[in-house]
Amino acid sequence: MTARSSSVACLLQAFGLALTIGPTFGASLQSTGNLAVAASGREGGPVIYSAVVDGIIHPVSADFMIDTIDRADAAGASLVVFTLRTPGGLVDSTRAIVSRMIVARTPVAIFVAPSGARAASAGFILTIAADVAAMAPGTHIGAAHPVEGDGQKMDETLAKKVTEDLAAYARTLASARHRNVALAASAVSDSRAFTEGEALGASPGLIDLVASDLSDLLRQLDGRRVTRFDGATAVLETSDPEIVSIDMSLRQRVLSGVAHPNVAYLLLTLGTLGLTIELWSPGAILPGVVGGLSLLLAFFAFSVLPVNYAGLLLILFGLLLFALEIKVASFGLLTSGGLVSLVFGSMILMDSALPELQVSLTVVLPIVLAFAGIAMLLARLALAAQRRPPVTGIAGMIGEVGRALTAIDSARGGRVLTHGEIWNAIAAESIPEGARLHVTGVEGLTLVVSKD
Repeated sequence: MTARSSSVACLLQAFGLALTIGPTFGASLQSTGNLAVAASGREGGPVIYSAVVDGIIHPVSADFMIDTIDRADAAGASLVVFTLRTPGGLVDSTRAIVSRMIVARTPVAIFVAPSGARAASAGFILTIAADVAAMAPGTHIGAAHPVEGDGQKMDETLAKKVTEDLAAYARTLASARHRNVALAASAVSDSRAFTEGEALGASPGLIDLVASDLSDLLRQLDGRRVTRFDGATAVLETSDPEIVSIDMSLRQRVLSGVAHPNVAYLLLTLGTLGLTIELWSPGAILPGVVGGLSLLLAFFAFSVLPVNYAGLLLILFGLLLFALEIKVASFGLLTSGGLVSLVFGSMILMDSALPELQVSLTVVLPIVLAFAGIAMLLARLALAAQRRPPVTGIAGMIGEVGRALTAIDSARGGRVLTHGEIWNAIAAESIPEGARLHVTGVEGLTLVVSKD
């Protein structure tokens, strides 16, 4: 679990306002109202709210889960079921979700599913904090040891404090939910993980039941008495339910998509390239605007992801070397250094052993090759421009072809037409009027010519 302050809330709010203005916002409010009417006005059966949380626990997913609980409370639903699969996330976002979960009027169930999924780190805390904790066959939970937000190793004293704080939090939640306190603490202190059989078979258990899917879960929960966080009890009614599926809003989907390692990496490279083009061609405007927005979104993602800032600096250094190749004739040395820096920086950018929190090589390699191709193309054009003969000034006159307007001999000069201009000219040989000639030198305002 990542121990980092969720200071990105302001940025999240700013983007949220931008994305919810207009018809989408109105439609969202209307949809919420319709859901409330559907839940409260239905007769003859319970209403179950169902939502899927698939990904890192960060401010966006916290906003989604809290909003879902708010809707369920407002509609008087019988149960909220979160189908959860996550590699972990931020401590502050996890605490925000748990705080809303334990005061909800609607009982909350966390269901780790489907088979093969896991609820690690932050997902483990959410599971033991729920009114109902369930897992599908072939799933596992646990491994909730905290790490620094940038993936770096914490100071020993700080690491112990953070670990003990989170372990105490896990013990509090497990005790209130009558779950195995010792195993909950060991998942934090010792990074222990548990299969669905181990979690259910412990005494007391870490979870309440194992179910194959949502329908099986609701069937087993019908008539079950659960103890809420405040000690009150509630009997669940889940027979013949109306299931209301809740999806992320457009704003939440966009921001959740941004907070993905591959997307953040693409935004970083696109933003750097855009600003570089703007510096090459001041006044282009569009590359600068796109580059600036891309970098801001990338920084938002990096505030959520476990970024290794050494990798980030290597990537920026590599892009800088590519830019310098255009200005400095290094004969490919700067491009080679940029390639090495970009590849190594990309490999260590996300400091996590979890595949979901790493940048994919299928994304890194095309970007590295594209930047290398662009740099080599621009370097080739720059080298070709340096090799072109001059076309202005005295040096640009050498080799120009013209025509003699008057006869020219070695004793006296004459006049020639070349480069669209009439010049005085001298020659070491006799050149008749109208003859074709070329310029071999310039002496002040007089050309030295010879016959073709």
